[in-house]
Amino acid sequence: MTDTSNAPTTTNSETRSVQAGRVQLAYRTWGGGEGTPVVLLHALGEDGEDWRGPLLSHLSAEHRLYAPDLTGHGASDWPGTYGLEQQRDDLAAFLDALALDRVVLVGHSYGSILAYLLAQEQPSRVVRLVLEEPAPLRPLAVPLEVPERPAGRLLFDWEVKVQFTQERNSPKPDWWERLADITSPALLVAGGPESHLAQRDMELMAERMPDARTVTVEGGGHLVHEERPREFAATVGAFLAE
Repeated sequence: MTDTSNAPTTTNSETRSVQAGRVQLAYRTWGGGEGTPVVLLHALGEDGEDWRGPLLSHLSAEHRLYAPDLTGHGASDWPGTYGLEQQRDDLAAFLDALALDRVVLVGHSYGSILAYLLAQEQPSRVVRLVLEEPAPLRPLAVPLEVPERPAGRLLFDWEVKVQFTQERNSPKPDWWERLADITSPALLVAGGPESHLAQRDMELMAERMPDARTVTVEGGGHLVHEERPREFAATVGAFLAE
């Protein structure tokens, strides 16, 4: 149940907002089942609308679903500072504000990184963990170039991309080491050879977690939930039903 002392306000028929520590975060919610609440975390440059599709209909009968716009994205606040641990803490504050004590986290790409960082920090809070095409936070053989902002209006603050690139190039060692602190069952969903990420890295991540496995959805690439939406929904649904 939502804590009425910090109740979210409705900004339109579908999107609400709530004060989550240092930021106000917009979010969408669907469903009303009695199962563990499911929080859906989008990729960098997207917003919560990215999750509309078969996954919602597949899960909403059993679970209440929440899809926030992450800090610096969409209708949420753009404060200008976006370190991964700040983003992780913003996510934890979001859960606190909505009195979501124990949750399932489903993250895609950047969102999956925030999901597993939170699962390291607050392992008892995460009941199950789904990571779609996660990247490992280890030093890169070839550092990424910090990109220049493209022209035109963006759905997100470009500084998110800049600061994330910097942290990908110089990650904290314990982000990799503390994968071993994740106690919840975890499913890593890989997209196969069409993805730009090294698929072997996901297997190595799963090996560091106490209770994790990988599954490949062929043809999904880096956008499994978009390219193979029904297969992705069925895979996640089966995992949550175990």
